Amino acid sequence: MATSIRLSRGGSKKRPYYRIVVADSRAPRDGKFIERIGSYNPVLPKGDEKRVVLDVERAKHWVAAGAQPTDRVARFLDAAGVKERAARNNPQKAEPGQKAKDRAEDRATKAAEAEEAAKAAAEAETVEVVAEALDEATPEAAPDAAPEAPAEEQAEG
Repeated sequence: MATSIRLSRGGSKKRPYYRIVVADSRAPRDGKFIERIGSYNPVLPKGDEKRVVLDVERAKHWVAAGAQPTDRVARFLDAAGVKERAARNNPQKAEPGQKAKDRAEDRATKAAEAEEAAKAAAEAETVEVVAEALDEATPEAAPDAAPEAPAEEQAEG
């Protein structure tokens, strides 16, 4: 018989309470079980010692007998030091979907275009400022040249 260590739900609506039981893996969740080895009350705060109550000796016995714990019960057994739980790694979980990747590419291209436009505008402004500076400098030199020109004309004539 394939046995599992799992949670059996009790309690009223919106007030869950779970029994940690050893049951045949084919039996219904809240159905017949072989042995009750603890309880789990998720309503209690995480630091409370009565949140998870577990008979460690019986849990060790059933793990040695081949009972497979569910994911949640495996966490409890690992915390109690009964059975080591292998760390899980799912690198694809955090990877964004195709639509998100496309949106990120669009944002990146728009940002690059905006940056190029800003650089072009800044260059245009510097060219205009330099041109204005040259225009301002040229009229100042023109009055100096104007008195010289008549002097040359007087020397010739």
